[in-house]
Amino acid sequence: MKTGKQKIILLLKVLSVFFIIIAIAFFAFRDSLLKQAIAKAATKIEQNYDSNFSVKEATFEGISGVSLTEITLTPKNADSLFSIQKMRTSVNLWHLLLGEVQLGTLEIKNGLVQLTQKGDVKNFAAFLKKDNKEPTSNDKKDYAAFAYRIISKVLNLVPTDMSIENLTFKLNDNGKKATIDIKKLVLLDKELETAINVQTNTFAQRWKIKGFADPRNKKADIRFYNIDTGAIKVPYFDERYNLISSFDSIRLNIENIDRSGGELHIDGFTSIANLKIRHPKIARKDVVIKNARFDYRFLLGSDFISIDSSSTVQLNKIKFHPYVAYETSEDTIYKLKVALPKMKAQDFISSLPDGLFTHFQGMEAEGSFDYKLNFKYNKNKPKELVFDSNLKKENLKITKYGEANLNKLNSEFIYRAIIKDVLQRPILVGNTNPNYTPLEQISPYLRKCVLTTEDPSFFSHHGFINEAFKQSIIKNIKTKKFSRGASTISMQLVKNVFLTREKTLSRKLEEILLVYILENNRIASKERILEVYFNIIEWGPNVYGIGEASRFYFQKNPSELNLNECLFLARIIPSPGKFMYQFNDEGALKEFAVKQESFLTNIMIRRGLLSLDDTIYKHQPMHISGPAKSYLRLKVKDSIPTDSLPAIEEFDF
Repeated sequence: MKTGKQKIILLLKVLSVFFIIIAIAFFAFRDSLLKQAIAKAATKIEQNYDSNFSVKEATFEGISGVSLTEITLTPKNADSLFSIQKMRTSVNLWHLLLGEVQLGTLEIKNGLVQLTQKGDVKNFAAFLKKDNKEPTSNDKKDYAAFAYRIISKVLNLVPTDMSIENLTFKLNDNGKKATIDIKKLVLLDKELETAINVQTNTFAQRWKIKGFADPRNKKADIRFYNIDTGAIKVPYFDERYNLISSFDSIRLNIENIDRSGGELHIDGFTSIANLKIRHPKIARKDVVIKNARFDYRFLLGSDFISIDSSSTVQLNKIKFHPYVAYETSEDTIYKLKVALPKMKAQDFISSLPDGLFTHFQGMEAEGSFDYKLNFKYNKNKPKELVFDSNLKKENLKITKYGEANLNKLNSEFIYRAIIKDVLQRPILVGNTNPNYTPLEQISPYLRKCVLTTEDPSFFSHHGFINEAFKQSIIKNIKTKKFSRGASTISMQLVKNVFLTREKTLSRKLEEILLVYILENNRIASKERILEVYFNIIEWGPNVYGIGEASRFYFQKNPSELNLNECLFLARIIPSPGKFMYQFNDEGALKEFAVKQESFLTNIMIRRGLLSLDDTIYKHQPMHISGPAKSYLRLKVKDSIPTDSLPAIEEFDF
């Protein structure tokens, strides 16, 4: 009778024989199994993506190696997506048994990957199909688990040893072309080195990527720079998006990717030297950032994605800590916090990107400051939006102005509007100009009407209205575009006198900083700001300032304007060039304009700016008696629809 030990030995022998037979069978039929797997993949690709996938020859090499020749993927009725003459690879058998594909080595020779669009036909369109499955409440995604799974799969497909020769990536977007030709790429003993030729319709360059890459331990430190002299130019975007950009070098460092305690941590840094960007929506000049670095820590949990506040962004000498979060535990919440530690004001000014703040070049300052921003938006409770901006000054003082000398507001100066890049006639802002009107000589009705429509809290705010910013943000988020601003009279004045009307990021950022300096350093009084504003704004075709406007429309001095005339002048400020379309063929205000006047009047009565006695003569018609009358005769009936004219929007703060 056999003992227990003998039975175990016999079982092991049987299992050994079984696995040997399985191994022999696998090696005997593995080429056939490989071809069947390729045929199955080809059938699936044809059914799901209407494309032809083929491999001319596929064989195993050694225990874990696979050799493939003439691999092609071609969508039907479109250009080939990729073709590779020869590819050899090996997989980790242990991971393969666990259901994971982990590449050990990879060798590619003579390959082509191309993305083309001819008219509306894209050779990659079929592979962009979205899953039409309707999400359910049970489909809630664990962000940490999902991201870690994707990262692991991608890194497993990065071989530990790699050799690539003549692999070309081509992009042809209706004639906008870019070719990235990898002449050689080698990853050996965790050291990466490559030589790349780049060709577009506008330039040709040679690039190099060099550094350390360890996909199994999830670490990397890679540098990207130009072999030739000069900066690296970014291809395709110049032709496709009119975005011209370049840089001297980029460095990407991944120090740690770790999942523990239900959270995923990704740590490292990235830096860029001499980044240059040019785009008409950003600025009129090249924007240059000499040195930028982002020390990042990404945190992902089951119901949040965030950039941790321990992260640091550095732009030249400016350093700040950002906190960005997207949370879905109960409601969908977006958070942004920025903490800029105490720094010297001059260091801040000298670190502003060249080309983005041209009006600040040459500015000098003393003292220091720190800044904090707290933003929170609940998608399901938009009215609870949080927007807190706090700047603390310490002996902050502007000692020298740059191109925008705000002090000129306190003396006579020449103002010239710029409309559609055309410089308009000069306007002298000062008492020497007979049309210039001091604030006390402007009808009180007009002052009240304009403040009501343009900036109700002008005399109490410091250049900005936080609540207006909040409402603007809420509306812009809902409409997914910049459909509403939050401009104050101070902002309008700075834009008109010191900047231009161009809609660029540069102009808006300069406007914000200049307004803050103007209002918070008491450079000009509120009364002076309002007086200059009344005397420079456009009030009609080639009509600037209230002195010209009151005579152009009514043949009166600004002090003689009645309530109806002031209501009209206040309402046309947003679009004075279209004033004539508010009138019908008989010269009377159209119904929509009358409703706007009544709406504005009721607001002013409710706020105590008007009494019922002020409105006694409001029912009397308003007559255009000045030179503006000729525009009413020339206008084409109803050539501009009513809904294209600006409407008054009430803000009760």
